Amino acid sequence: MISTAQLFDLSFLLVAPFWLLMILAPAWRVTEKAAASPLTVLPILAVYLLLAVPVLPELWSAVSRPDLDSFRALTALPEGASALWAQVLAWDLLLGQWIYRESRRLALSPFLTGPLLVLTVLLSPFALLLFLPLRAIRSRTLPDSEPTAPASLT
Repeated sequence: MISTAQLFDLSFLLVAPFWLLMILAPAWRVTEKAAASPLTVLPILAVYLLLAVPVLPELWSAVSRPDLDSFRALTALPEGASALWAQVLAWDLLLGQWIYRESRRLALSPFLTGPLLVLTVLLSPFALLLFLPLRAIRSRTLPDSEPTAPASLT
């Protein structure tokens, strides 16, 4: 039987290859295909489910009637904290894939996008707050550009 600590450790290992591809090999065709697929998060979501099911009552309490005490109780449980970590990793990966794809669409330099993706891994809200104005500025400076919807992750 795999332990909660092992699942916690496995969580990052499941997303790390995709981050490495986007940061270190942004122009590689394999990277572009991987970043275009939302299926990259399926392994981490499987880990999430393994961690979340045993604490489903506490998880449900924390999300259905959110308050600080219910979240504190959930994160005090190893499975609860680990499940939230897996959820954050899955969300960050999807956000990173969108930033990567938008950066490619906007022809941003990998020397700019790489550090931005590292920041996304570490502190995604800060990275998003930096990327959104950058995206807006770059979209306006592209020739014949029109405002576009965010790139799809499908």
